Amino acid sequence: MHSPFNANAIGKITEVHGPVVVIACDPLPPIKRALVANNNRSDSNANPDGRSDVKGDDKRNGKSDPYLFEVHQHLDKKHIRAVTLHRASGLYRGMPVFDTGAALNVPVSPECLGRVVNMFGEPLDGGPSIKTNDFRTIHAAPVKLSDATASAEILATGIKVIDLLCPFVKGGKTGLFGGAGVGKTVLIMEFMHAMASLHRGASVFAGVGERIREAHELWQEMQAAGVMEQSLLVFGQMDESPGVRFRVGLAALTYAEYFRDTLRQQASLQKEVLLVMDNIFRFVQAGSEVSSLLGRMPATVGYQPTLISELAELEERIISTQQGDITSVQAVYVPADDMTDPAVNAILGHLDTKVILTRAQAGKGIYPAVDALQSSSKLMDSYTLGARHYKIAEGVREHLARLHELEDIIAMLGIQELSAQDRLVVLRARRLQKYLTQPLWVTASHTGIPGTSVALDDALNDCEAFLQGRYDDLSEEQCYMRGNMSESTTK
Repeated sequence: MHSPFNANAIGKITEVHGPVVVIACDPLPPIKRALVANNNRSDSNANPDGRSDVKGDDKRNGKSDPYLFEVHQHLDKKHIRAVTLHRASGLYRGMPVFDTGAALNVPVSPECLGRVVNMFGEPLDGGPSIKTNDFRTIHAAPVKLSDATASAEILATGIKVIDLLCPFVKGGKTGLFGGAGVGKTVLIMEFMHAMASLHRGASVFAGVGERIREAHELWQEMQAAGVMEQSLLVFGQMDESPGVRFRVGLAALTYAEYFRDTLRQQASLQKEVLLVMDNIFRFVQAGSEVSSLLGRMPATVGYQPTLISELAELEERIISTQQGDITSVQAVYVPADDMTDPAVNAILGHLDTKVILTRAQAGKGIYPAVDALQSSSKLMDSYTLGARHYKIAEGVREHLARLHELEDIIAMLGIQELSAQDRLVVLRARRLQKYLTQPLWVTASHTGIPGTSVALDDALNDCEAFLQGRYDDLSEEQCYMRGNMSESTTK
């Protein structure tokens, strides 16, 4: 969990404000240093000179009650303010605090794949502890600019609407935007399935502020889907300290960096790593909570004044190198469905692809509930995608946009009042809208419909056929919740 701490206490707690403590110490530890304390009021574990006899192994086997802190502020020459990374109950004034000698570290090993751990690398799945001598700090510096690699290549997901209209950038960052209940987590699980089945890579899931029920369901469903063996789940649960929720994303990113640097050495795996964060908005909320407890004045709409720099500290480490690629998918809760929210805008600035999920789409039975007109990718140009892909994608968007423009007229007057050309466009757009739905692997046990992955070439061929009118004789139901059209037309 952290480096062995020094025998001599560097200070004592003087104030406790919930999960934030003020510590009088000499010398002052640097910012982001990990400190540790033990809840033991008896004198049996303290020597007359103030030294503690409690060892690291003793606290792990239950002989003491450890607390871990992270230094966030230097108040003056003798006092610091630190955030508790465990529960705050049991803290008291005068509690001796020890220096670990390093920032927070997590154990890394190939054996981490298939496991469920907390932000300290401790198992949550009932399995044995991760045995390794290799530790990495969660506050590692970003890769040097000269070592970073850029990519303009598509990372296929097997999901038609995404690969066609808002493709993932290999080694890039994608945001899934939407309110509660529109299917962000389900889509994330499908991406992890695609990473394991299509790319034979590894996935790291960061559960930032996850509910215990959701975490358990995710774990069970991933086991049922057969993708758990190539995945690592790192949870900072909703009932934990804001310091944990604030740092669990960095812990998961540290594991992703480790897999990026080592997967290439394993013959059984390719060098693709998928880093999934659900939900990065809770990371912002945890930072706001920590900021308030540290006494900082709130900024726009009550968010912390350090919002931009805190996001950058996380996002700028998600980068690809010659050793491998990290592709990030981040679920983003949109407060009150307001895309102008400062936190949402700050996250948008780091993304290569944005996938917008809407209640309007879900209300029509369109799953995944992707709004094709609002979603976009920086790869959407003819040079990167190729002339054919770009032309077909633009044709699909034009048909869907025309359908959206005419929806009110159709609702009031009926489709018969449209011109023949508009009526033809609307009918083709409706079929395309239904075609862009898809049964997912991770929901097969709930829906009874087997999941399917559709290759990009198949999706392009089908959409081209829709635009040219070759499927004008099919009903909308025949296009709904299918894979490629060659399969649906033979059923």
